[in-house]
Amino acid sequence: MIKNEECISKLINIANTCIDLGHWPSHFKTLTTVIIPKPNKALYNSTKSFRPIVLLNITRKLFEKMIVEQLQFVVISNNFIYLCQLDSLKHRSTTNTGVALTHFIQSDWVKNLYTSTVAFNITQFFPFLNHHLLSFILNKVEFD
Repeated sequence: MIKNEECISKLINIANTCIDLGHWPSHFKTLTTVIIPKPNKALYNSTKSFRPIVLLNITRKLFEKMIVEQLQFVVISNNFIYLCQLDSLKHRSTTNTGVALTHFIQSDWVKNLYTSTVAFNITQFFPFLNHHLLSFILNKVEFD
């Protein structure tokens, strides 16, 4: 029976070899999507009545988690991350995002600038997005 430390060491060696070779094995790229009907729907004739669940290879998920953890450590410890890039980072929350947003707005006020914020509830956002309106808005915005 393999001890935990030995198993972890072997997994790290495999992950490092994949990175060193620049090769991600094809069986790590395979996924299965399972469509599950949402409960208590009167009709099931709409895509909103179903929930797709993506099942990934467990070794792939483990390797990706290891790589993300290491990258996140390096990025945060070296201050390579911009203040507003808080999504999916450890020890970051909606509160951190709110504080960052408030800081940006108040910094602009000090400079006598106007600040606008657009917030989206991203649940089912893209299927129902008015792409023409969004592109019109974005074309009117001046980015630094």
